[in-house]
Formats: sequence, structure tokens, C-alpha cells
Amino acid sequence: MRPGAPAPRRDALRTLTLLGLGTAWWRDSSAGAQVEEPLADAVRSALSAAVSDRAPPKPRFDRIDDRLAYLRWLADASERLRRRKAEHQTRLEFLETLWYESRRAGLETSLVLGLVQVESGFRKYAISSAGARGYMQVMPFWARLIGDGDASRLFHLQTNLRFGCVILRHYLDIERGDLFLALGRYNGSRGKAEYPNMVFAARRQWEVGN
Repeated sequence: MRPGAPAPRRDALRTLTLLGLGTAWWRDSSAGAQVEEPLADAVRSALSAAVSDRAPPKPRFDRIDDRLAYLRWLADASERLRRRKAEHQTRLEFLETLWYESRRAGLETSLVLGLVQVESGFRKYAISSAGARGYMQVMPFWARLIGDGDASRLFHLQTNLRFGCVILRHYLDIERGDLFLALGRYNGSRGKAEYPNMVFAARRQWEVGN
């Protein structure tokens, strides 16, 4: 740290280091950001309801085969993610939560993993130049529109994944299931191919059997 840095910033950086955040907090995400658009009251209410439940993810399976398939997926995904998230329990918590939130929103788990890879590189405290936050790079205005107004909560694991999945589902509904256009909306680059193609390529890496 340079000697002339202001004391408040030195203190803040020291605190982040002690928390184990290192420089990840300050590093830009390479992705874009959602654009704030007017929401109809009914849509806002539906999205607010979709993000309001803070219960921890608890997968339930009616069939033993489904549970075994989930456990196989979890073991495989954990092994693939190990070089990005070295700590075993942190890695499992992330994957369990992502699986739960993606399924809850009716999204492919491999798609959401691909999006997180492109958006933040699996960095919990990533911030884009536009101010998007966390794993799924959620813009703070969403906390005001459909959340409790506390944008700092977007760095919380389940909150970030919940918002991100609900927002992507919303964009898919707007685009009538067109994933290419929905991903463009998510990135703030609707109609351009670069971002959707990056997510599609990353998704293939997370599909079972690849």
C-alpha cells in the first residue's frame, strides 16, 4: 500500500484483508449489468414475493434415484470448482445454494453456473464498473425495486443467487423463453452476441458428462 494513502482507506483495506477478502472486493467484474426499467405493479409484487423467502436451501427428493443423481452432481461439480474455491465447506455451500435457487427459478443449473463463471469468475465480492455486485453481478437498484432496500445484502450468498436467478427468470419471461435475448438483458447488451455466447460456452463446461 502506498505511504500516502488516506487513513480511512488504509483502515478499510486492512479490515477487508483480515476478513479474508483480499483484493477481490476491489477487482472489477468483466461483465456488464442490468438496466433499470419500469416494472408494472403486478410484476414488482411477484418479483418481491419471489425474493422474500430467506429460508436456507433444503433439497427434498421423493425418489432415492433423484437424491443419488443430485449427490453425484454435487461431487462432480465440487471437484470441477475446487481450483476456484479451495475450501471444501464453502464450495459445497455455494453449490448446494446455487442448485436450489436455479431449480426454484426453473433454470438449468449448468446455465446458472456458466453465468456466474462469466459474470464474476465465482468471486463473491466482485464489483463491476457499473456497480453490479456479487456472484451473479446484481445491480443495487434491484434491492430497492423488489427487495428490502439494503443493497449490501447482495453480497450474501443466498440473497445474491436468489436475486440473480429471479431476475434471469423475469427476463426469460419478458423475452418469451428466448435465452439469447434474456441473457443480453441480464448483461445490459440485448441483441449483441458476445455475452450470450460466452455464457453458452461456459454452460457447456458445467453440463453433466462434459
